[in-house]
Amino acid sequence: MRNLYGILLLCFLAACSGNKVDTIIHHAVIYTVDSSFSTAEAMAVKDGLIVETGTNDFILGKYKADEMVDAAGKAVYPGLIDAHAHFVGYGRSLFQVDLFGTSTWEETVARVKAFADEHPDLYWIQGRGWDQNRWPGKTFPTNEALNELFPDKPVVLTRVDGHASIANQKALDLAGIKAGQTIVGGSIEVKNGVLTGVLIDNADNKVYAQIPSPTKETYVQWLQAAEKNCFAQGLTTVTDCGLHYSDVEAIDTLQKEGKLNMRLYVMLSDDVSNYEKFLPKGPYKTDRLFVKGIKVYADGALGSRGACLLSPYTDQKNWTGFLLRDKNHYDSLAAVLAKTDFQMCTHAIGDSANREVLNIYNKYLGGKNDKRWRIEHAQVIHPADFNLFANASVIPSVQPTHGTSDMYWAADRLGPERVKGAYAFKQLLQQNGWIPLGTDFPVEDISPFKTFLAAVVRKDAKGYPENGFQMENALTREETIRGMTIWAAKASFLEKEVGSLEKGKKADFIILDQDLMKVAPEKILDVKVKTTYSGGKKVYGQ
Repeated sequence: MRNLYGILLLCFLAACSGNKVDTIIHHAVIYTVDSSFSTAEAMAVKDGLIVETGTNDFILGKYKADEMVDAAGKAVYPGLIDAHAHFVGYGRSLFQVDLFGTSTWEETVARVKAFADEHPDLYWIQGRGWDQNRWPGKTFPTNEALNELFPDKPVVLTRVDGHASIANQKALDLAGIKAGQTIVGGSIEVKNGVLTGVLIDNADNKVYAQIPSPTKETYVQWLQAAEKNCFAQGLTTVTDCGLHYSDVEAIDTLQKEGKLNMRLYVMLSDDVSNYEKFLPKGPYKTDRLFVKGIKVYADGALGSRGACLLSPYTDQKNWTGFLLRDKNHYDSLAAVLAKTDFQMCTHAIGDSANREVLNIYNKYLGGKNDKRWRIEHAQVIHPADFNLFANASVIPSVQPTHGTSDMYWAADRLGPERVKGAYAFKQLLQQNGWIPLGTDFPVEDISPFKTFLAAVVRKDAKGYPENGFQMENALTREETIRGMTIWAAKASFLEKEVGSLEKGKKADFIILDQDLMKVAPEKILDVKVKTTYSGGKKVYGQ
């Protein structure tokens, strides 16, 4: 009998100490980002999910795994989540002319020519990233040089913010754009009666409509290149703001074929065909894809003076920008979406655009709620309007690097008083007690570490300004980590699946070579991702 008890005891101990899991991370500093922002030393993972976290002794004593990862004291965080980006657009941009950081129009044109010489078989030449605010004089370019270099090939170059383009004459002719034409929600720039090629907001739609759709092979190339870069940055979930249902179908197919592993929360573009396809059926969800948002554009961008302001731009008298659609469009759309499970997510930059959208949201949401309608960017807010976020539980979805990119000229556009209500992340956080953070890549750099720097230190990659930009609106390190993980997940109704390292959640996590909660401010951009896991599978690192 004693031998039987002994055998049973050994079996019990073996069961307790030998529970088989797939992976154990140990001797780490694991930021669980749970409600108390607690840390752990070890974590067990099985079947793509987190089984348990705890001390080294507890986890190593209770579980066994084929993959044992000794983190050697390194920091482990939940997989980072970009709450506002353009995943498909970013992938496309990787195969176009890179115009980011050009210091003159001449340099921009030179890059276009070099790209065209390297790709002689391309008919349409596309590029992205130019920003006249970085150039001497800060004025829009004209297309004479492009016309001379490319008389027979259409060229269209997207401004850094995606809210303006410059096209050569061949592209303008193909699109049927002529001097003197007007368009709602856009501006066709003319100088001395001649088209300059600059097309602001809705004005460039006709040009892009002429560009042939990519082949399936090209599309796969775009997305796999984008995914590779995201995983290298520690991003395991990305919100793609504004896709057509055909993109959704292609992404769904690629994910099911195992050709795409990135988790995506998708906002459908404000388009009748998308509504006809999705509204009757409701949101669509798989393990890696969630389609629940509707992306709407209220106005343009501050950099191209398309943002809609309550009073004129300080640097352009009698000009207040414009809404991209009639006000009734936003009101009627909100009335429809309020009766569905879809999330209304509206791009609003200027204080006038934000006020219009916030008033409409408040009208249909009717007080506190959990529909999580969002204002994307919430960039310039009138002091009297901040409370409109809290009143109707509206979520401000912000991108910290917009502040550090725009700070060089934002006060010129807005004036010294109005700029105080711009990029006001702390004040926006206080409205609901949480705030999701993103990059808006490819408008900004894909790096989440630049997001962290811009939110906490309020400086750009050059370390400017010395004392930070409007530091009263800086976020703490913990708030920023939450904004890049659990709050970003919550903004997309994914907080029960990702965003923190807790039992039962997906095993999306990263190991960093330095700890973001402890690294010196001047070393934040030196932090590197050692390893990225998505669903318990290593997708980046050695």
